Amino acid sequence: MSSDITLGDRHNSSEIDSENSTVLRFSDNRLLPLLFGEHDRHLARIEESFGIRVSSRGNRVSLVGSESGVSLAAKTLNALYRRLEKNLPVNPAEVDAAIRLSSDVRVNGGRNTNMGSDISIQTAKGSLTARSPGQLDYMQALAREQMVFGIGPAGTGKTYLAVATAASMLISGEVDRIILSRPAVEAGERLGFLPGDLREKIDPYLAPLYDALHDMLPADQVLNRLNSGEIEVAPLAFMRGRTLSHAYVILDEAQNATKTQMKMFLTRIGEGSRMAITGDPSQVDLPSGTTSGLTHAVDTLDHIKGVSVVRFTSADVVRHRLVTQIVQAYDKDDEARLSRKSAEK
Repeated sequence: MSSDITLGDRHNSSEIDSENSTVLRFSDNRLLPLLFGEHDRHLARIEESFGIRVSSRGNRVSLVGSESGVSLAAKTLNALYRRLEKNLPVNPAEVDAAIRLSSDVRVNGGRNTNMGSDISIQTAKGSLTARSPGQLDYMQALAREQMVFGIGPAGTGKTYLAVATAASMLISGEVDRIILSRPAVEAGERLGFLPGDLREKIDPYLAPLYDALHDMLPADQVLNRLNSGEIEVAPLAFMRGRTLSHAYVILDEAQNATKTQMKMFLTRIGEGSRMAITGDPSQVDLPSGTTSGLTHAVDTLDHIKGVSVVRFTSADVVRHRLVTQIVQAYDKDDEARLSRKSAEK
């Protein structure tokens, strides 16, 4: 037995039959090539992800498989169709994002599955939407709170979305300037041991922040705003003694800040300012025995009103699928090491 669901009708699209076969019927045939992808590759990706069979004929898509697989596949297609209705792109990355969001129990357990496409950050180069459950939480926190900690593995969009939020608020006039900072400690190296003048020493550490800026703003705007001081990129050490008012301040790679540096940075916040602090506690490059200021700050400040902590996991990695698998493998290795140490005690 199968049921017909017309995507484009919000009420009917949620009424998925409990049987293992469902037929989705789309109301706008012009959107189907974009929804299905070249050679139906988007449908094939959904089929692979949920372990079901997907076939299309005209404006109808048949989903056959387990009850949960069929239900999640229908939610995914529904979310992608909504994007197309809003003239938002649907590409392989967006398909993977819809799959992640539809599969998340926090979303399906009480939040709207389509929220990933409803919440967006507007920049000069377009609109950004959440591509994972963690990103959805993070974007909501960035919009709501004065200070946000984003912690978790690389590839989850922590810094990228913080820079996007900062650029959006600068363009809209909600802040007067953006200040981007990083600790100048990477892989055991210190600035004094690097060749070149101060600018040449600093730039390699700040390159990811420049890259994110150029993704949000046209190149001429980035250059003009850097020259005018509206955008400032500087090492963490340069923040001492300043009060940062009406600014969006981002500290990237914060796991490499000491407790003293982190306290100094956090207390720079001034009137009308926002702060985003991002980092991966598993990638600390500080000398052995030195406590990470990021870990300490999260443990110390998590209960304070106006401070939000968003924790990303390997499920939120939005880069190449191989990156997700690598992160998960390292996580399992870390868990195994901890288990062995506990057993030895």
